[in-house]
Amino acid sequence: MSEPLLDGKTAVITGASSGNGRSMARTFAEEGADIVVADIRDEPREGGTPTHELVPDETDADAAFVECDVTNRSDLVDAVDAAEEFGGIDVMVNNAGIFRSEDFTEVSEDEFDQLMDINVKGTFFGAQIAGERMAANGGGSIINLSSVAGLSGSPDHVTYCTSKGAVRLLTYAVAAALGPDGVRTNAIHPGLIETAMTTEDVPIIGTDAGDQYLQGIPSRRWGQPDDVADAALFLASDLASYVNGESLVVDGGMSNSQ
Repeated sequence: MSEPLLDGKTAVITGASSGNGRSMARTFAEEGADIVVADIRDEPREGGTPTHELVPDETDADAAFVECDVTNRSDLVDAVDAAEEFGGIDVMVNNAGIFRSEDFTEVSEDEFDQLMDINVKGTFFGAQIAGERMAANGGGSIINLSSVAGLSGSPDHVTYCTSKGAVRLLTYAVAAALGPDGVRTNAIHPGLIETAMTTEDVPIIGTDAGDQYLQGIPSRRWGQPDDVADAALFLASDLASYVNGESLVVDGGMSNSQ
């Protein structure tokens, strides 16, 4: 039997109580990583056992929950500090984010600031804090969650596209800054993934408009959180030891077929 891909490593995952982050936490734990769930809430939006309790029930890995508002730098410090309980941080996944659909001409300053604070500021300081710790410890992997909306513009999601485009460029810059210290930084660009974000917050999946989107996806199915988790597992593991400053698109071919 082959050795687990993340054996002996510790991952901090923001927004890991629900959706893509929850799936990443479970997948990483199955591959040997201890997990720090950093989220504003511990209850999964989809229901069920909290992630930090589920991980030790399902795997041999340990897990801890840290209440974390990613717009607050000190909360991110606490999350990275919590990894010391398991030997120190090896993987940082800046996953927490929000999605919004809007009329560009009606976006308020408060709405703009909220989205930028969570999607961009949270990712920036998550990478900064974790990257400094990893560099001191000899290396690690930072994974930032961008979106296909960070690759091209959409008239209905201008602020979201702006934030996720910023995450993409941030990823490239951090990869250049921390690469010499053995820290790899990469971005994942999910397409339409079936989570509460796309079924409740901004309903797309399960709507008539969503059915039209589906016809533009060559794989002819909605993405699942496990699809994103598997991509993150690759980037977190030594299989991607020479992958740095890259954008991994997980969208069933949608962005290249339009």
